[in-house]
Amino acid sequence: MAKRIDKGVFQFETPVKIESFASVVGEKEGQGPLGSCFDEVVSDSHFGKATWEQAESRFQLEAVGLALRKAQLTENDIDIICAGDLINQCIGSAYSMRELAIPFLGLYGACSTMAEGLLIASILTDCGIAEHAAAVTSSHFSTAERQFRFPLSYGGQRTPTAQWTCTASGAVILSRDKGSATVIGGCIGRIADLDICDINNMGSAMAPAAADTISRYLSATGTSPANYDFIITGDLGIVGSKLLLDILMKQGIDISAQHRDCGAMIFDPDSQDTHCGGSGCGCGASVLCGNFLPLLEKGEVHDILFAATGALMSPMSMQQGESIPAISHLVHIRKER
Repeated sequence: MAKRIDKGVFQFETPVKIESFASVVGEKEGQGPLGSCFDEVVSDSHFGKATWEQAESRFQLEAVGLALRKAQLTENDIDIICAGDLINQCIGSAYSMRELAIPFLGLYGACSTMAEGLLIASILTDCGIAEHAAAVTSSHFSTAERQFRFPLSYGGQRTPTAQWTCTASGAVILSRDKGSATVIGGCIGRIADLDICDINNMGSAMAPAAADTISRYLSATGTSPANYDFIITGDLGIVGSKLLLDILMKQGIDISAQHRDCGAMIFDPDSQDTHCGGSGCGCGASVLCGNFLPLLEKGEVHDILFAATGALMSPMSMQQGESIPAISHLVHIRKER
């Protein structure tokens, strides 16, 4: 069973296994530096559907289907699925999961949702409620732009600190007894709010939350950055990543050698004009499933911390002039010895 180490920090006495994983991305993501890592690159942003929202649901279904086929399982083998996205009321996930007869937990942690889903699915698997559990998230550039910013036809100028919402999905299937990588434990994040109100500067809003979660896990477990191959953040982007390193350095924690950010990795900011990098629930999920988990599976790395970050604003809160609260959840993943 899971063992409490500190408030919000726990480790499993018997690690939960990662049986399979899959990633599906859009054309722009497939043209980026990690393009060859993803299981599937979809050139049609509508994915054969009438709307972008329907397309995002299909991205989730495709990622789950790929992960199931890799594990030689069917949807009947999955006891619980934890899913989330950025669209109002998580309709991307709800509409995709109505296609599957699987008990469903809809989650919203903004871009931190993949880490949140992995933590919950791992706990449910560890305590015996699920033999197999899944976590999946998605995002879509066009659904996010329509909801949070301007209509695409408006052609508004993007600020230098803006990030590009990824059209992508990632899915992970967890098991009690089969898999080469394991979930060791995690850290449930706390809300951090530095009164940043600029929706185009989410990296700066989220960096303090990531710093808090990472430092809490290192302190509670008595480990240092050198104990890990990578300390991965979800999508702080270029500006947020620099701020994260500065915040932790002031606490005497230097993660510069281990730190990687999914948002900074997924695009080439110069040739693809993505400014500060990628964002969205599908960003961290697809890079985790497309790049980092395969490295663990092949034994090229052995210990990673995945600290996905989320900006918890809504269109209404932005219209009311509210600041952007942020959160970061951390999952500790290790190669099975």
